[in-house]
Amino acid sequence: MTENTFKIYGNIVDILNRKIFSGSVSVKDSHISDIAENNETYDTFILPGFVDSHVHIESSMLIPSEFARLAVIHGTVTTVSDPHEIGNVLGISGVRYMIENGNKVPFKFCFGAPSCVPATSFETAGAEITADDIRELFEKDGLHYLSEMMNYPGVLFDNPDVMKKIEIAHKYNRPVDGHAPGLTGEDALKYISAGISTDHECFELEEALFKIRNGMTILIREGSAAKNYEALNSLIKDYPDKVMFCSDDKHPNDLVKGHINEIAARSIAKGYNVFDVLKCACINPVLHYNLKTGLLKKEDPADFIVVNNLREFKTVKTFINGELVAENGKSLIGRINEKIVNNFNTSLKKPADFEITGDECIIRVIEAYDGQLITGELNIPSRINEGKIESDISKDVLKLTVVERYNNSKPSVGFIKNFGLKKGAIASCVAHDSHNIIAAGVTDEDICNAVNAVIENKGGISVSFDGKSEVLPLPVAGIMTNEDGYLVAEKYTAIDKLAKELGSELNAPFMTLSFMALLVIPQLKLSDKGLFDGKKFEFTDLKI
Repeated sequence: MTENTFKIYGNIVDILNRKIFSGSVSVKDSHISDIAENNETYDTFILPGFVDSHVHIESSMLIPSEFARLAVIHGTVTTVSDPHEIGNVLGISGVRYMIENGNKVPFKFCFGAPSCVPATSFETAGAEITADDIRELFEKDGLHYLSEMMNYPGVLFDNPDVMKKIEIAHKYNRPVDGHAPGLTGEDALKYISAGISTDHECFELEEALFKIRNGMTILIREGSAAKNYEALNSLIKDYPDKVMFCSDDKHPNDLVKGHINEIAARSIAKGYNVFDVLKCACINPVLHYNLKTGLLKKEDPADFIVVNNLREFKTVKTFINGELVAENGKSLIGRINEKIVNNFNTSLKKPADFEITGDECIIRVIEAYDGQLITGELNIPSRINEGKIESDISKDVLKLTVVERYNNSKPSVGFIKNFGLKKGAIASCVAHDSHNIIAAGVTDEDICNAVNAVIENKGGISVSFDGKSEVLPLPVAGIMTNEDGYLVAEKYTAIDKLAKELGSELNAPFMTLSFMALLVIPQLKLSDKGLFDGKKFEFTDLKI
């Protein structure tokens, strides 16, 4: 009997036929050779592995091989992964970096071809992925789908480049992922009619219901920053065939704690039918994206997990292609010492670079919401000190900046509310989607120190206070590291704690910060080129 030929016993969860029976699963040459029923009694349950139906691996700050090492302990066997973060930094070569590294470990990464690199023309990215690049990624690299079409105005106004990318995806029979927060009515119908089949950006139930009833599949997202589960979970009962689970963005400390298994357990605790829940967690993504992931059927790839029960989904064993990749909370995937790639070319800044001169006036302030990517716009009287507009911690209004990382240019500066810092500053080169440097803080000196800590390391996240800086370096494209994932999780936990000790009460301050430059999510955001109104899709002035 070889390592890849074995039989395992337990209570078999047949999700497709909605039944559970005691029996055995036989594996031979990476596939399931037989599933047999018996009359024995077992404590554990065997079911298909979990699938994250939409995630940016880069958000974990880990390269794919390290992400896999952590994910398998929670029973995840496959991710539907959009590499547009590294695509914005390095273009098509960055996408191939992710594919090549992912292929070095026994995990099933389903990468998509990024549709919006750069996401908009209102920011500076490090690269561009064209329609011809997308065709090449489908033809030569075999990518599985067209990643989220964030440029929904481009779809609504029939932008030729946008429509060409969608046309190419349809030509190669690839699904097209959507991204249209708040879009309903006639605009949503036009967006859907372009052949866009999913949306993971719904934050209100009525919006999700409208899109499902008009043909879309809705991804219920529960990530480190964006959390839409509470608003959308009733879809599990009413539309179990049209729902999938995803994280979208998952920081390393959260990935150590859990993954899709947590959403499944939470759904069972709410009283949803176990087969409906597992259909969303294990089956629907495989069918929608035509994944080469097994569904616990005879002759399928041997991708399955053994869990303690159907309430907690604590993973006892994870198998991918018949290989045991995790057991009792320990990953059995070896580390890959991957090369460093990057695109970083800006020099150190001075505190004066972040000054805004002006008299008393009303200013537009970005209103951040904990657990959401959408923002609001507030109009607040400015705080003036010696002819300069400064942070006002009495109103929790902090200065926000975006610094281009690809060239030397003047920083863009605005203001943000609800970050809660009472002193110091935080900065990050994880700033969706162009991944320039974004920072929020109390004084220009604090902000400058935090930004420079990132620049000195050519990528990372930092906290600065009292003239000192702490940094987690991210040398791979400025947004990831090739270090051990568990060590990265510990370092991230420590720097996240520092940010909260400075006063932030946000659940994930760095993750929330990273989305404040994401122009395709309404309402008010900041790019390296200026303050941006995401509803009007145009720049706007700081001063009213």
